[in-house]
Amino acid sequence: MSPRPDPAHQLSTPLRIRPAARAVVLTPTHHVLLVRFEFPTGTRWALPGGGIHADETPVDALRRELHEEVGLVGVDIGPHIWNREHRIPFVDGLWDGQREQIHLVPVRETFEPVPALDWETLNGEFLHELRWWHIDDIGRASHLTFVPAALHRHLVSLLECGPPEHPITVEV
Repeated sequence: MSPRPDPAHQLSTPLRIRPAARAVVLTPTHHVLLVRFEFPTGTRWALPGGGIHADETPVDALRRELHEEVGLVGVDIGPHIWNREHRIPFVDGLWDGQREQIHLVPVRETFEPVPALDWETLNGEFLHELRWWHIDDIGRASHLTFVPAALHRHLVSLLECGPPEHPITVEV
């Protein structure tokens, strides 16, 4: 019989939170580029981006991720608008959650996303689709799960009020 885990030890073990950067890729016509993740726990529509490597700044990581995931290069990374922390064990067991810095990345118009990574690699990271969404369609899609959960409300606020003076914390 194996020994029972010591709850005191579990409480003292620091969480392994992965730093990440994500982008609100937004057009003047109120379209936002989202990625569809297929996790064992369900489908999530989320902002493009991903983990920050040890030698990267959040902006460097975001440039790399936008190139790898959607084929977007040479774009201006706008202000850091939102923060988000999600505590959930990663499927690979390496992380206990993720802390994201989310930047506004304005683009002139929608474009056909062409990832630099092949789809086998992207699927291995649970990414299965890239799609432009009009914010009104996000608001009507109550049967789907968006990340952050109140993405529609945050996008409407961003469009009505502009980028916040300081990044705001958005929910999971």
